Amino acid sequence: MEEFSIGERAILIDERGNKYLVKVEKQKFNTNLGVVDLGELEGKKPGAVLQSHLGKSFIALRPSFVDYLERIRRVPQILLPKDAAQIIANTGIGPGSVVVDGGTGSGALAIFLGNLVRPTGHVYSYEVREDFAKVAKRNIEFAGLESVVTVKCKDICEGIDEREVDLVTLDIPKPEVAIPHAEKALKVGGYLFVFSPCIEPVQRTYEVLMSHRFREIKTIECLVREIEVKPNATRPRTRMIAHTGYMTFARRV
Repeated sequence: MEEFSIGERAILIDERGNKYLVKVEKQKFNTNLGVVDLGELEGKKPGAVLQSHLGKSFIALRPSFVDYLERIRRVPQILLPKDAAQIIANTGIGPGSVVVDGGTGSGALAIFLGNLVRPTGHVYSYEVREDFAKVAKRNIEFAGLESVVTVKCKDICEGIDEREVDLVTLDIPKPEVAIPHAEKALKVGGYLFVFSPCIEPVQRTYEVLMSHRFREIKTIECLVREIEVKPNATRPRTRMIAHTGYMTFARRV
């Protein structure tokens, strides 16, 4: 396990379970549990414990891509991990896959996909709004994936440059307009993923899919509820992450 060095990022977890994403540098980091000297991380391994000036403990870890996703700047609402995880289960993409991502937004899905396809795969993400594209680029650089994810300030409804790709994702207002372009971009056997917050775009998507070279068409939603574990009182939480959107999958034939 490699030691921390100056300039890299680390996650600090305090005694209450709160997390802080910091940079290893010769600087002081202020929290309401005291001041932590970040320079003390240099030369230490993940799992090391730092003490604040108030004697409070902070565990240091290397950040995962989930830690980065939790802290990226958000402009539009992002696709949640519970929904993004369904892409893996239903398409099987992984290292080496080539993906076209339609509707970059804040870049959360592009980061999620980039982490999956690296080091030899690539994600080409299309965003029609220049202001969103700028934010997404900064978020992708923040996550260290700028060599894996390319953001294009282009309208995916006007065409896709790439060919023989493994997956096309569409999180845009009118996905049905981009489906003919997705058909041309996908390799035979490749997958299409469409995210729709409401049912009307799903209906329009199906109409277009049925008139193009797509099969294995299905739509799902993902509901997640945590289990509250306490001595002699373990039960589902009263609140849950319920409907966020409909996810339609189809396969190019």
